[in-house]
Amino acid sequence: MPELRLSVQGHSRFKGLPARATLARWIAAALQRDGEITLRFVGAAEGRALNRDYRGKNYATNVLTFDYAQVPAVHADIVLCVPVLRREARAQRKPLRDHLAHLVVHGVLHAQGHDHDRAGRASRMEACEVSILARLGLPDPYREGGAEPGAGAGTPRRARGS
Repeated sequence: MPELRLSVQGHSRFKGLPARATLARWIAAALQRDGEITLRFVGAAEGRALNRDYRGKNYATNVLTFDYAQVPAVHADIVLCVPVLRREARAQRKPLRDHLAHLVVHGVLHAQGHDHDRAGRASRMEACEVSILARLGLPDPYREGGAEPGAGAGTPRRARGS
């Protein structure tokens, strides 16, 4: 089992988020090699600024992944915009916890080189997400109206996303 070093930032600013141990379990389920991951929970203003500065898109997105290294270990920051996640979960009529789990897994996969920039790659990434979430006892996020992938992988020199 890969070793995970996890830092969680901004968690206490938002009510109703899962415990650190739950977040670590979700990350570990998606991690294919040792990793040093920072999960940062942000509000809409910071989410918008990061998306604008690193992806040139002037809106807050649900998740941004900044992958700094994939080998020999994964090093990444995963930024989750809580107001966007709450809005999307309501619109998709799903629990925030399920939506958050999906986007944490999505971000970790991005950190390891997965992407959804082309149809074939998107299908493979979605299948991987569905499999990981099923192992965690969580539903398929793409059924019943589905979820937008909406995540970006990138460093300041390479940022992608919704």
